Amino acid sequence: MITRFPVVDIAPTIYFGGEFLPAKAIANESIPVSATIFREGHETFTAEVVLFNPKGQVESRSPMREIWEGTDRFEGIVRPTATGCWQFAIEVRDAKGINSSSEKFAIKVEGDRALVGSWYEFFPRSEGAIRRPDGTVQSGTFKSATASLARVAEMGFDVLYLPPIHPIGIDFRKGKNNSTSCEPGDPGVPWGIGGAAGGHDVVNPELGTLEDFTNFVAAAKKLKIDVALDLALQCSPNHPWVKEHEEWFTKRADGTIAYAENPPKKYQDIYPINFDNDYQGLLTEVLRIVRFWIATGVTIFRVDNPHTKPVHFWQDLIGTINDERPDVVFLAEAFTRPAMMHSLGKAGFQQSYTYFTWRTTKAELTSYGSEVAHETAAFFRPNFWVNTPDILPHHLQSGNPAVFALRALLAATMSPSWGMYAGYELYEHIPLKEGGEEYRDSEKYEIKVRDWDKAKKNGLTLAPYIASLNKIRRENVALQRLRNLHFHETDSDHLIAYSKREGDNLLLIIVNLDPTRAQESTVHWNLHSLGISSEVFDVEDLLSGEKYSWSTHTFVRLDPARPVGRVAHICKVKI
Repeated sequence: MITRFPVVDIAPTIYFGGEFLPAKAIANESIPVSATIFREGHETFTAEVVLFNPKGQVESRSPMREIWEGTDRFEGIVRPTATGCWQFAIEVRDAKGINSSSEKFAIKVEGDRALVGSWYEFFPRSEGAIRRPDGTVQSGTFKSATASLARVAEMGFDVLYLPPIHPIGIDFRKGKNNSTSCEPGDPGVPWGIGGAAGGHDVVNPELGTLEDFTNFVAAAKKLKIDVALDLALQCSPNHPWVKEHEEWFTKRADGTIAYAENPPKKYQDIYPINFDNDYQGLLTEVLRIVRFWIATGVTIFRVDNPHTKPVHFWQDLIGTINDERPDVVFLAEAFTRPAMMHSLGKAGFQQSYTYFTWRTTKAELTSYGSEVAHETAAFFRPNFWVNTPDILPHHLQSGNPAVFALRALLAATMSPSWGMYAGYELYEHIPLKEGGEEYRDSEKYEIKVRDWDKAKKNGLTLAPYIASLNKIRRENVALQRLRNLHFHETDSDHLIAYSKREGDNLLLIIVNLDPTRAQESTVHWNLHSLGISSEVFDVEDLLSGEKYSWSTHTFVRLDPARPVGRVAHICKVKI
C-alpha cells in the first residue's frame, strides 16, 4: 500500500515466479539500495535504509541521499557482515516526526566463492598423458593429474574445473575433430556419460578409482584450490539409465531414443533427458548424485547446458542442496538468450558464463560491463571466461600473445570471477575451419600431450603474467567485487578505462584493446565515481612497479610490442 511518504521502485528487488526472491550478496559486500521517494507539498524529509540481520535485529541505519537534485531518486549503502538471510527496509521521516516505512526485502548473503574465484579448466586424462613411440597415447589419470595441481596453484588459480569424470559410452562414440567414425584408441567425449562401469556416480576407470579422485580433491584443497565438478544431465546410449528408466528419454515414432541436437550441431553419442514423464524421480536421482559428490569433498558444480532443462527443476535442486549446504556453488554454462540466463540466476545459480567471450570493442565492453555490474547484479553473477574447449573466439586466432594478455587482464579485472581453459597460456589458437570458433584437434575428442616444461624453459607461456594477475586480484579486495565497476572517458576507441573501489582500495585500469600497435589517449577520470576530491593523485602500477603522478586528465600510451605488461596499466591509488 502507499504510505504517508510514497516509496516506490525499490532496488534491489527481484520478482520472479509470482514472489519476491532475495537479492544476491556476499559478506561485507557493499550493496546500493535505491528508491524513488516523494511527498506532497514542499516540506523536506530524510530517508535511511535499515538493515536487519538474520535474527531480525536492526544491524545498521544508513542515510540515503538524492542521486541527482530534483529526481526524487535516493540511494544508500548496506553491508551485511555474515552469511544468512538478511533484510532491508526504507524509513522516511520529516521534521514534524511523521514517518513511514517500506516493507522488508530479503538479501541472501552467501560465501565468498559464490561471487569470487579464479577458475582454470583441464582434462584429467591429458595431465600426465604420454605419447608412446608408436604414436599412441597413454591416458593421464587422477594420480598423474595430481602433479599438475602445483602448476595450477603457481598461476594463482583457486578453482579447478573438471569436465565429466565418468565412464564414456561406446555406441556412436565420436572420433577426432567430432568425426562420427571412431577409430581404435579414440577416448570419446567426456560428456557422453555412461558405460559398462556405471553412470554419473562412477569415476571413469581409465582415470582411476573413487579413492584416487578423493585423494586428488584433498591434494587440491591443501593448495587452496576448490575442485569444480561437471554436472551434465545427459547420457550415452550405454548409460544404465537407458535400460532402467526408459521414461526419462524422448522417443521417436519408431521407438528409438532421440539423440541431442543444437542446430547445426548433432550429438549422436548423447541422449538428452525428458523431464515430463517422471519429474520427481529425476529430481530424486540428481539430488542423490549431487550429494554423493559433495561427500567426496566437492562443493562446486559447473552445470552443462542448464538452459535445456526446466528452470523450476534447478530452483528445486539448488534450493534443496543449499538448504543443506549453503556453501555449495552452482555455475550455469548457459550461452543462450538473456531472458533464460537471467532466469537461471533468479532460480538459484550462483554464477553464470557470459557474453564477455565475444565482447571486444570499447563500446561493447563498456555496455556489457555496466549491465552486469549495475543492472543485473542482484540476481546474475558473471564469470568471465576467455576461452573454453568449445569456444576459440575469433580474436584469439591470430596467436598474437598481446591479445591473449589483454583479454585475460580484462576478464580478471572487470569481473570478480573469471576463467581460462588449459592451453590458453600456451597461445593455442588454430581453428578447425576458417570462420569457425572450434579448436582444431579439440581436446573434447582426443587426449592432449602438452610439454609445459619446454614452454616454460623457452619463455613461450603466458603463465607468469597470469600469476601476476591472480596475485593482484588476491591482494586487492576491489577486484573481488562486482557492483563497483565504473567506466571513464577516453579520447580513443582503442583505449578503455575503468575503476574499482572498495573502502580505501582504489584501482584504475587502462587497457589497449589494439594488440598490434601502440595507442595513446587522454583519460578523463570522473572524480565523483572514484570517490576522491584531489585533482592530482599518486598511483603505482601493480604490473610494472612504476609510480606516477596522475591527474583528472591523464595522458597514457600503451605499446603491445613491449613486454605484455604494456597492454595495460593496473594502478593503485595512494589514498
